Amino acid sequence: MSDTTVLAEERIAAPRGRASSRIRSWLSGYPTLLTYLISISVALGISALLVMMTGTSPWTAVVALYEGSLSTPASVGLALDKAAPLLIVAAGTVIAARAGLFNIGQEGQLTVGATVACAVAIFVPGPGPLVLVLSLLGGALAGAAWAGIAAVLFYKTGVPIVIGTLLLVFIAVQVLFFAVTQPWLLQEAGPEGDVMPPQSELLRTEVWLPHIGEYPGLNFTSGVLIALALAVIVAVLLRHSVWGFKMTMLGMNKLAARRAGINAAVLGGTALLWSGAFAGLGGAVMLVGGNHRLQPGISENSGWDGLLVALVAKENPVFAIPVALFFGVLRAGGGFLASTGVPRYLVDVVTAVLVLAVAFPPAFRILRRTWQARAAARALAQSGKGAAA
Repeated sequence: MSDTTVLAEERIAAPRGRASSRIRSWLSGYPTLLTYLISISVALGISALLVMMTGTSPWTAVVALYEGSLSTPASVGLALDKAAPLLIVAAGTVIAARAGLFNIGQEGQLTVGATVACAVAIFVPGPGPLVLVLSLLGGALAGAAWAGIAAVLFYKTGVPIVIGTLLLVFIAVQVLFFAVTQPWLLQEAGPEGDVMPPQSELLRTEVWLPHIGEYPGLNFTSGVLIALALAVIVAVLLRHSVWGFKMTMLGMNKLAARRAGINAAVLGGTALLWSGAFAGLGGAVMLVGGNHRLQPGISENSGWDGLLVALVAKENPVFAIPVALFFGVLRAGGGFLASTGVPRYLVDVVTAVLVLAVAFPPAFRILRRTWQARAAARALAQSGKGAAA
């Protein structure tokens, strides 16, 4: 065979080799994609079954969700408003997670943030725009302080972050309830002798978040812009700043971070403070952006859902934007489900099922690697025994 023929065959084989490598690379991700498709399909099937058990057609429920969240410009604006606090909470959750700290107390931090923001809005005199800014700042500082309690417990006494932040949620709920049931604090004033409900005064309109657009067209509060800006800023800082690099190093390897001169207590505690500040700001945005008065249950589980947004987005603040919007669609459309006979709480059940469906493939990959490692260890042990015999 001549050299010319060999060279020609090599030139023909090279593109084939590159093409086959691309195919193998694509197929390597196929099992993961297939797992996601199967998992989400099962979740949708379970959701449809739950809806059918209420005596309603699944298609009717889907139409109701669409009409309540995406059918008109006004409903789209409502979905955006519902998604904004979730995105703010998720962005803060990403900061703590990047430092290797699992903050699950966002619900309490959000609740305390809304409480302090209400106190600032009611008791601080001054022009409306200034009081509005101070209310948002007060909510953020309150959330940071609440998370700071868990940070001190962790770094000073060794109480795990998960336990500390979780227990503080229940205390925060009681703090809010106490505040709105005491006339000398935040309880709404009424005629002498009348028993007033546990809620605050309606905030004056000057301290409401400005709206963009007008009803019935597309309209939403400026809290949406705040949430988007914070998500982008967090993403940029974590990826392109020295601070973000240190946070990532601390989260990946605490020992290496210490040897590099990073103070784990200072940097980790700061990360937890930022996470709490974002959650507190989310509560303030909910108060001055939509509720306009403090009431028990004002959070509407937004702290928990914000945590889920961060988990589903795999702790990526940019990916958290569409995930938060999806959660906002479910929240906005949930009110329409009541008209179809489907209980509103079923939206939370469906959301939980879908979150489990998204979280299952990564967990399955970890389990599969564990099983493979154990099988390889057993095979190695058996081969060692055979060689010794």
